[in-house]
Amino acid sequence: MKEKLNGAVAKVLKRLHYPLDVMLLCVRWYVAYPLSLRQLEEMMAERGIPVDHSTVHRWAIKLLPVLEKAFRRCKRAVGRSWRMDETYVRVRGEWRYLYRAVDKAGQTVDFLLRAHRDKAAARRYFEKSIDQNGEPETVTVDKSGANRAALQALNAERETPIQIRQNKYLNNLIEQDHRAIKRRTRPMLGFKNFRCARILLGGIEVMHMIKKGQMKSAGKICPSVAQQFYSLAT
Repeated sequence: MKEKLNGAVAKVLKRLHYPLDVMLLCVRWYVAYPLSLRQLEEMMAERGIPVDHSTVHRWAIKLLPVLEKAFRRCKRAVGRSWRMDETYVRVRGEWRYLYRAVDKAGQTVDFLLRAHRDKAAARRYFEKSIDQNGEPETVTVDKSGANRAALQALNAERETPIQIRQNKYLNNLIEQDHRAIKRRTRPMLGFKNFRCARILLGGIEVMHMIKKGQMKSAGKICPSVAQQFYSLAT
């Protein structure tokens, strides 16, 4: 790549010995499409680039945290009416919980993987989301008592409380949005460990947000999804 590299990416590259273009291509494909690591290995071999599937996984684990951090600096602001819900992911054979929210336009607010589904996990999710995106005016949740209790605990510390709504119909938006994430994680057949799950889900969420137009663009012409993803490395 001719552009000056993101400093954190340059640091990671010192320990990886392939061209950055090749690594970014593999990592983008891995988080964007329902492909297995072995399928990616075969696809690269067809292009004359021998790379082991475990190497692609290592690239993803090294690069995705840096790319996610870069994305957060250029993420578009979201609305103040949120729909929040959690979905299940399998980590080392056990179910873990991915907390997510979208605004009323369907834009992703934030996400957080937690080991437990309880008030503490929900509160940590809301604290992270508010820190990154500002305070919402309203939050719609399902019938989960833990999510409501977490919001009530936050409201007890605020002068202006967040309006809490419990409405299954209004939460269809976030439940539908879960499907894009599930579609990508299904071929993975679960994650090896919690750290890998958190990193890979972060990359999948970033790609999903880019596809939804949530990344700011400097020029008048909006670059392609692939170009936007690659630009996070510069």
